[in-house]
Amino acid sequence: MLNSPQTLNRQEIARRIPHQGSMCLLDAVLAWDNDLIACQTSTHLSPDHPLRAHGRLGAACGVEYAAQAMAVHGALVAQSLDSDNAGGSRPRAGYLAGLRSVTLYVERLDTVCGPLTVNAERITGDANTVLYSFTVQTGEQTLLSGRAVVVLDAAGISPRPDTSRNIA
Repeated sequence: MLNSPQTLNRQEIARRIPHQGSMCLLDAVLAWDNDLIACQTSTHLSPDHPLRAHGRLGAACGVEYAAQAMAVHGALVAQSLDSDNAGGSRPRAGYLAGLRSVTLYVERLDTVCGPLTVNAERITGDANTVLYSFTVQTGEQTLLSGRAVVVLDAAGISPRPDTSRNIA
């Protein structure tokens, strides 16, 4: 069960992620802890949604909702660690590096009448990468689910350049 030190509104979310204006897709963080976050939104119903194409908001756009939930989660955990460690941890930009086992249970999000709940759970990770599982649902109906790899420190996982020289 999530034990939230605080909930966040849209403006507080926007201060923690790079997405601004209509591209900030989450309306609220309902609850979070070090491993889980639950967010809510109704932005999928907006006729001028920035991800709409040909008048439709496809279900695959739900991955962006999940990615933003993961970004907020990372910022909140880093903020929590920062206060616990007297400034020892700073939020870093994360990059969605891979998706696995993504299942779309509906074709479109804009035809879903109720608010969306976006859940993300940190499965494992280290200082460089984090693996999350995620779901987007309305009520008890799951709309999409999957897993995502987020890279926090690309330099930390890239191979070191070969500085040896072969002289023949």
